[in-house]
Formats: sequence, C-alpha cells, structure tokens
Amino acid sequence: MKFRIAVLNLEQNHKRWEQRRELIVEQLGELRPDVFALNEVCIPLQTGRWLQQTAKERLRLEYALIQQSKVNGSSTVDGEALLTRYPIVETSNLDYRARDAVALVTRIKIADQLLDIYVTHLYMSRGDDALRLYQVQQLLAWIESRDDVDARIVCGDFNATLDMPSAQLMTSVFRPTQTDPTAFTPLQDVDGTVSHPYWERFDRCIDYIWISGPLEVQASGICFNTASTKDATLWPSDHAGVWAELSFV
Repeated sequence: MKFRIAVLNLEQNHKRWEQRRELIVEQLGELRPDVFALNEVCIPLQTGRWLQQTAKERLRLEYALIQQSKVNGSSTVDGEALLTRYPIVETSNLDYRARDAVALVTRIKIADQLLDIYVTHLYMSRGDDALRLYQVQQLLAWIESRDDVDARIVCGDFNATLDMPSAQLMTSVFRPTQTDPTAFTPLQDVDGTVSHPYWERFDRCIDYIWISGPLEVQASGICFNTASTKDATLWPSDHAGVWAELSFV
C-alpha cells in the first residue's frame, strides 16, 4: 500500500504569512499528502489548525492534527505538528533539554502496519553541530526505546548537511528519501530582507524525510518550492519542503 508524506518548515508567521499561506494551500492541493509534518507552527496564530481547517474546507482533505509546542520561553512561540489522514494509535514527545527543542511522535496505523512518525527541528544552521549531534543522540535513543513498531519515519529541519556528524549519525540508522537542496528560498519580507542572508539560495539540503524498516521509496522530491506567479519574491516559506511516496515491502 502506497502513502505520501511531506514536511515543511513554516517559518512561523514571519515574512508575509497571510500572503504566502495561500501558496502553501495551493501547493498542498497539488501534492495531497496523506501525512504532512510541520516545523515552526506559530502558536499564537495557531497556524497548524488554520492549515487543518483550510485543507478540509477548500481541498476536502480531512486531517487529524497533533501538535507539540517547544519548551520554556519558546513554548508560546512555535512548535512541531503533524497532520494525518490515518488512524492515530498514540502520541508522545521528547524534551531535548537543549535550546527549547522538542520532538513529537505519532503512531499511526496503515492497513495492518504500525508506523511511528517523528517530527523535530534541530539547533540552528550556523550553530555548533556538536549540539545537533547531542540532540540526534537523544532522538535515536528515544526511538530505540520505542521498538514495538513495524517502521519509523523522522521528518524535519535538521539544519545539517549530510557531511556533518549529526546527519552522519542519522544515516547510521535511517536513510534519507532525497538530498536535493531545500534551503534557503528567495522569500523576502516587505522590506526586502531574506532569511539567513549569509547563505546562498538553494545551496544545501537540511530538511529530510528519514526512513527505517520495511519501507521502499516509490518517488520523492522537493515541494512547496514554487514562487507566486505575481511576485517572484513571495514563496511558501524560507525553506522548500520534501515529499516522498512510500510503500511497505
């Protein structure tokens, strides 16, 4: 049985959210994933709920929403979320106790298979990879403690390219569905500023769908990577997303 999964860093509500959210919905309607993982949902605006409700109203896509805010001072700012069309068995979360970051897991059932889907967002792209490595070590230990499942998927913004130790540790257990560049788009704010101006545009892959277990990649690629036809500086987010069509083997 095939299913489609996608992941996108929403960039909270920064850089013309009300305009670019329309691009997200439009491109979501083209992709129509069964599972949609989200980083940086804006807690004050409840952007995860907005996407859930709008997908139902405009696209006739009915998703359940699972959300986990970050911790400490960041708990009122942003968090991780998952939209899924499959039955939910249970959910849980991990506090890394480092830079307010968390991981969310949702166990879903696809036919007779149990699948754990993790959503996380690791330490910032210009930061020391040692902290991301520490977070990955915690993440993998937590995943290993939940071994009563058929397969696992980890989604999110890892802020690390595959040559970095944190991503290399992930590849010791998981395999990425694709490694094309996802960061950063030319999205501009009203004053012309861009995210992470010290990086070239689309020069690195830092967003991933990692898979482990009896899963096969049928197709994969980049998504949410098309600018407005009326404004070349308006993109769905400052990251491109990643999608994959998977099947159990």
